[in-house]
Amino acid sequence: MVSPPPGAAAAVAAARAWLRVGPAPRPLMGSQGGLGPPGNGGPGEGESGETRKPQEGRAARGKRRKGKGKGKAGAGQGGRGSGAEGKPQPPQAKEAAGLGAEAGERAGLGKVGEGGGSIEEGARRIVSGDEGSAGARKEAKGRYDGKKEEWGVRTGQREEARPARAQGRGCQAWGRLAGTGAAMAAAPEEEAGAREPAGRPAAGPALLRLPEELLLLICSYLDMQALGRLAQVCRWLRRFTNCDLLWRRIARASLNSGFTRLGTDLMASVPVKERVKVSQNWRLGRCQEGILLKWKCSQMPWMQLEGDSLYISQANFILAYQFRPDGASLNRRPLGVFAGHDEDVCHFVLANSHIISAGGDGKIGIHKIHSTFTVKYSAHEQEVNCVDCKGGIIVSGSRDRTAKVWPLASGRLGQCLHTIQTEDRVWSIAISPLHSSFVTGTACCGHFSPLRIWDLNSGQLMTHLGGDFPPGAGVLDVMYESPSTLLSCGYDTYVRYWDLRASVRKCVMEWEEPHDSTLYCLQTDGNHLLATGSSYYGVVRLWDRRQRACLHAFPLTSTPLSSPVYCLRFTTRHLYAALSYNLHGLDFQTP
Repeated sequence: MVSPPPGAAAAVAAARAWLRVGPAPRPLMGSQGGLGPPGNGGPGEGESGETRKPQEGRAARGKRRKGKGKGKAGAGQGGRGSGAEGKPQPPQAKEAAGLGAEAGERAGLGKVGEGGGSIEEGARRIVSGDEGSAGARKEAKGRYDGKKEEWGVRTGQREEARPARAQGRGCQAWGRLAGTGAAMAAAPEEEAGAREPAGRPAAGPALLRLPEELLLLICSYLDMQALGRLAQVCRWLRRFTNCDLLWRRIARASLNSGFTRLGTDLMASVPVKERVKVSQNWRLGRCQEGILLKWKCSQMPWMQLEGDSLYISQANFILAYQFRPDGASLNRRPLGVFAGHDEDVCHFVLANSHIISAGGDGKIGIHKIHSTFTVKYSAHEQEVNCVDCKGGIIVSGSRDRTAKVWPLASGRLGQCLHTIQTEDRVWSIAISPLHSSFVTGTACCGHFSPLRIWDLNSGQLMTHLGGDFPPGAGVLDVMYESPSTLLSCGYDTYVRYWDLRASVRKCVMEWEEPHDSTLYCLQTDGNHLLATGSSYYGVVRLWDRRQRACLHAFPLTSTPLSSPVYCLRFTTRHLYAALSYNLHGLDFQTP
């Protein structure tokens, strides 16, 4: 084994101490010659060089990249170093290169081979290196000591920054996890916020900066299509155009929108815009038909609606069913069954939480809806065809050619107040909304009008309506729309609209059934829509009272099961028709 030259051990110890401190930063090289980066071929002075500035990001990460330095050392010989030409080296090679560069710098060598050299080579160069001038060595040593001190300061800062940087990375990773959880937790809130209407735009057309009251007045003159297009401009205008005030005028001109002729809103809980949408299905006749109930034998059912319940008569019973949330179907199991008649129930009404029924046995039955209380008493000698109750007063009409007035008070049940001789069979009856009079519709077999109005307090005849009814033009259904207007239909195939303020001798308007069928029943929305039930094939017709012609017709039965429509009821979304064998429903909300 060859023993190391003298002083080599001290050089090795100094090199290892320098390695513990860390490498010096890359010095800048001037155009007239300068120092090359340590470990890349050794320091040297020369006539020309390249200036390279160390990048702060790379220095912070503690990584050294090899560069190329050119220069001439001392008096003549040039040196060229390379850090493996940009190729990655193992840590041992990098240490050797660094020690070799340091040794070469301290020794002032003129030429250093590629790869930098090992620790032993650096030690030998320190011991035997007197090829350079003494001034060059001193200058190199002074420059080296200054750079070493500066690099020590930077290294200390870098070592202090490493834990903080590691902590920062950990906090960043934890922040990402926490941010993900927070984002997942905040997702429903952002989704809810997206559903909320946006505020009024800060910039835009001058129209959007007007006060809401003035903008409401301007938009109230728009039609349905224009409001729909305006709602597509922005979220704020979409919220603004949903205002009920903008749609009231359109709704009052639409079919079955929940507004009466006088402007009363019968369904204030439902947005007006939604009702206008459904109203277009009524106008266009778009609906879905379905059968809600069936029964085995032929019936003459009557029905009433109250809230989410439907009451329908079957034989001598009255059954109460509850609608499902969609309104297009019923729960099969009835909520209640009301009995008491010995024969079929011909007619019944709902009033003051009571069911007042008229039966073929000549009796009137009174049932409390929410209890088992039931009272019945004999009212007429023959079947009771019709009954009505308002203001605590019951009126009934019978086949025995009489109409009677009864009190609803519990202590006076069954006490007749007035008996009126109509001289004809009474098919229909209705009390005025003012509770001062009532109208009777008879079979028109005599020489007088089938429609007559009687005083409710005295039982005296007040007036009769029309004078050109043909014989047999009996009135099967009659209803008050307001204290001064009423509608009637019957055997003469006409629907007539009467206004007592204009004339009692002639109706204001009439609509004829196209197929000359008897009209058994009618129903109105109080404004523009009119529905009638015919005697053949279960035909339900819809009429727009502003027109003469029928709007739409819906035949609900085929030829083998031809049946009259005995009763009609509808809401703003559904229509219900009672026939001989089943109860039909027309869904206009989801056609």
